[in-house]
Amino acid sequence: MDFQHIIETVGRFMDFAGVAVMVVGALVSLPLALRGFQPRRLPAGVEPLSVYRSYRQLLGRSILLGLELLVAADIIRTVAVTPTFESVGVLAIIVLIRTFLSFSLELEITGRWPWQKQPSGAQAPSAAE
Repeated sequence: MDFQHIIETVGRFMDFAGVAVMVVGALVSLPLALRGFQPRRLPAGVEPLSVYRSYRQLLGRSILLGLELLVAADIIRTVAVTPTFESVGVLAIIVLIRTFLSFSLELEITGRWPWQKQPSGAQAPSAAE
């Protein structure tokens, strides 16, 4: 087994992990939302999330994580195996599209851009969310 084959295998595993995270996240998000899942760090005075909004937030978080894994897989396969100008250009376009999607999902989930500060009444995010 040579280095290129190992890297291709790792890239495929990362692709599988990214898709699996999104699928499992979609399947787990629905029952959690139906059971009334609420984020721990809702600002004071904010009404609880509806089932629909809760599902969208949970699903959005799983999609974000899956996208990160897919970007990592693309980087591993493109840069580590055969970095040509064409493959790096395609990688750049893929990363730009997925970054735009990530920013859009972050805005949808939290109501603010990733570089904006949290409102003063909110706590720091926890790992359990």
